[in-house]
Amino acid sequence: MKVDVLIVGAGGAGLYAALSAAEEAKGMEIAVLTKVYPTRSHTGAAQGGVNAALANVDPTDSEELHTFDTVKGSDYLADQKAVKYMCFEAPRIIREMEHMGVPFSRLNNGKIAQRPFGGASKDRTCYSADKMGHVMLHTLYEQCIKHDIKFLNEWFMLNLVHDGERLQGVTAINIATGDIQFIHAKAVILATGGHSRIYWGYTSNALGCTGDGTAAALRAGLPLKDMEFLQFHPTGLRKSAILVSEAARGEGGHLLNNKGERFMSKYAPEKMELGPRDLVSRSIMTEIREGRGFKDEEGREYVHLDLTHLGEEKIKSRLPQIRELTIDFEGIDPIKEPIPIKPTAHYAMGGIHTNVRCETPIAGIYAAGEAQCVSVHGANRLGGNSLLDIVVFGHVAGKEAVRYAEGTDFAKGGVSKLEEDVKFIQELFDRKSKETLGDLRDELGEIMFRHFGVFKNEKEMQEGYEKLKNLIERAHKNLAVEDKSKVFNTDLQSLLEFYNLLEIADVLAYASLERKESRGTFYRDDYPKRDDKNFLYHSMITKSSDGSFKYEKGEVDLSIYEPAERKY
Repeated sequence: MKVDVLIVGAGGAGLYAALSAAEEAKGMEIAVLTKVYPTRSHTGAAQGGVNAALANVDPTDSEELHTFDTVKGSDYLADQKAVKYMCFEAPRIIREMEHMGVPFSRLNNGKIAQRPFGGASKDRTCYSADKMGHVMLHTLYEQCIKHDIKFLNEWFMLNLVHDGERLQGVTAINIATGDIQFIHAKAVILATGGHSRIYWGYTSNALGCTGDGTAAALRAGLPLKDMEFLQFHPTGLRKSAILVSEAARGEGGHLLNNKGERFMSKYAPEKMELGPRDLVSRSIMTEIREGRGFKDEEGREYVHLDLTHLGEEKIKSRLPQIRELTIDFEGIDPIKEPIPIKPTAHYAMGGIHTNVRCETPIAGIYAAGEAQCVSVHGANRLGGNSLLDIVVFGHVAGKEAVRYAEGTDFAKGGVSKLEEDVKFIQELFDRKSKETLGDLRDELGEIMFRHFGVFKNEKEMQEGYEKLKNLIERAHKNLAVEDKSKVFNTDLQSLLEFYNLLEIADVLAYASLERKESRGTFYRDDYPKRDDKNFLYHSMITKSSDGSFKYEKGEVDLSIYEPAERKY
């Protein structure tokens, strides 16, 4: 199979890249390869909104303020020119989506409604009740159908193939048939989403958020950037860790401890519940650690998110999905009772290193969305900036990939990688399991949450890394594909996804041990202060052919704002 531009992943970044590429291309074949049907992509789970300085609510808002809030929220690790580009593109791209048919909630004057979100100095989060990601994803998919873009639905990418300088193609499994194929491509865009499923059982992410593109990039020798920075969202449901959107606090929800106190007054006296996510998550965990949380019959610890004072009408009109999820998964109606919540692993700031044109060091390989680290989020992402990031840089990646593909031919070679992958898959079928995949996935989640969670320290991380290395060894020795069928073999897919998670967890743990400071969402009890003198850099990790990691330091772009202490 030959494709001029192949997009891997069909969430917001992938679909926007496809639309952008189709608009730019002249007679070129654009295809989207995705392991799930496009409207099942994780973008659909995003609830709260997308940021843009439209100034519809507060006329004093501006792109400059949006840029500053984002850089400050990142704890000064974001690359500032990239942030500025994203924030100045935001109003245009919101209007573009409005013209596509995205049904934004409206003000009484007919303009797009905007609500306050954490870490923002103005009300700039555009929304559609609490289902922003859902309506964006469906609208973008409709546009792709309109433009007759080719979809390879239910295909699973295995590996990137390149000659050391430029892309040759990818290997992938057709899940419906079990056939493994080499797809020749001039350019590929990795838009495979995040990897918070390394915190199995402690994450808001869907089952498919297994960092497939990020792991493939690592195996292909591409650098991963800032992998130690993974955000814990403050409000996940107590039992399931499913997300309760920041919109709940943006609409006026209160966080309460077991004394009924709005405890955020101690940690962020000005912003209160709308402090940045890293600060709010640490504050919740501090309340729990110091005995001011609640504990249920099964030993789960949590605090309360109280919406009862908002009233029935506001909750039903502004937060309908949150109410539905809380009733379904907690048996609690937030109109009548507070919601039991705890921090949940939510978003990866780190990912595949790219420049602002979404280019990786290998010609023809691009990345966009949560899989990418162009570094607009630095050490901590602001709510509402993720949906913005995926569409802004999805748009960039699509155009840049087409421009590259127009000026090049298909690279020769690469088919030998197909033979390696066929052999590897067959070995998984031939051997016998000595342990179960489900047990090892749960073990991974426990290791990561207990040793690389909201609070970290050297002793805990070293112990966790030893456990992780042991788990990786056992997983590659003791796991096999139980279902021997080739057709729609979800057992095989789950095992391959787990191997991807293990590779990513390995990098995250390694990078975490190297950073001896606290910055943004990365907090160490033994190094509680930010250390700009020694650690104001991007961690860059590549994997050598012998499996060892190479650690390098990347320069942070500080061309607009000098680092300062964050106060909220």
